[in-house]
Amino acid sequence: MILDEAASGRGLLREDTSAGVVRSQRVRKIRTASRDVLSATPVFETYWRFAAARQEAFVRRVEGAAPPWTTDPIIGAHRFTNVYRASDRVSQYLIRHVIYEGDPAPEEIFFRTVLFKLFNRIDTWERLVEALGPISWRRFQLERTEAVLNAIFDSGARVYSAAYIMPSPAFGSQRKHANHLRLVQHMMKDRAPAKVMAARSLEEVFLLMRGYPSLGDFLAFQLTIDLNYGPMLNFSEMDFVVAGPGARDGIRKCFASTNGMSEAEVIRSVAEMAVDEFARLDLTFHDLWGRPLQLIDCQNLFCEVDKYARVAHPEFLGESGRTRIKQRFVAQERALPQWYPPKWKLRWPTDPGRTAPGHVSPGASKTRVRAVRSPLSVPPS
Repeated sequence: MILDEAASGRGLLREDTSAGVVRSQRVRKIRTASRDVLSATPVFETYWRFAAARQEAFVRRVEGAAPPWTTDPIIGAHRFTNVYRASDRVSQYLIRHVIYEGDPAPEEIFFRTVLFKLFNRIDTWERLVEALGPISWRRFQLERTEAVLNAIFDSGARVYSAAYIMPSPAFGSQRKHANHLRLVQHMMKDRAPAKVMAARSLEEVFLLMRGYPSLGDFLAFQLTIDLNYGPMLNFSEMDFVVAGPGARDGIRKCFASTNGMSEAEVIRSVAEMAVDEFARLDLTFHDLWGRPLQLIDCQNLFCEVDKYARVAHPEFLGESGRTRIKQRFVAQERALPQWYPPKWKLRWPTDPGRTAPGHVSPGASKTRVRAVRSPLSVPPS
């Protein structure tokens, strides 16, 4: 139960002197389920409005609607990740074509997942497959793989995604991609797949991954979530979360005070209040075919609202100091098939043309994705 202490939405006022500017900001006191108190700024209301509008745009695309998919001018003009992390293009490719295609042995799934995610770029993966055939640890030859990546690099093409910075582990090579290949090799020889499978919690998987060179908190957590998409792990995404740099900035913009709560505690409290907040604001939120927002999704939403607020709430500055959204959005009218881990047991629309568990083809069914204020419960994982 969330107890909103701001009478009739009037809220409280405070003075903010950041950047030398004095201004009044409305602050809404929220008592969380753990009885901690969050002091929410107007950006926190935008957090929920953004989530509903961004998910609505995603649903319209999946259903095959023609653009524009949103009436929100900021979402319509700029690139934002999907509300559900697993719905993003690279995550969709990883789940369907990397994790669930190929040798199903746990060590092979681990190897493919980590190799893909260290570069996090579909073009790089497909160039490797084209040159080397099906990717597997059993057939892995470091020198041949390095030669393919060298050729990509020398051609002037990108090897890595620009989504986030991948630091180079210290394995003695001059080129970062060669060091990352040696990192994967080191993890496999260290029996990382068996250690991960023996883990008793998502946090334990995270700690194992963080123990490898160059994998700090953010990258270790991202890899943990990616490995948990596959059949070798079966932890709930409500078990554990780590806030990345963008999410931390989003939290700072959403809350004038978190009353000493850690970022992970804030994210959990926000996930627990999602149903009440959508209802309070009279927003219809399309969940993911019965799957409520998970901790990783709420973490990502903080990162995205940090960007959105640069335009919608320029008076709120994060630690990064960024004041604009770099990437513009260009609508591309194409099919957007979705494929999620079958173990999630999502409630798909009726789709006679379905070709694989967890697959839905846009336009194959006119059944509407369920618009709900779902009971917040941990779905089957």
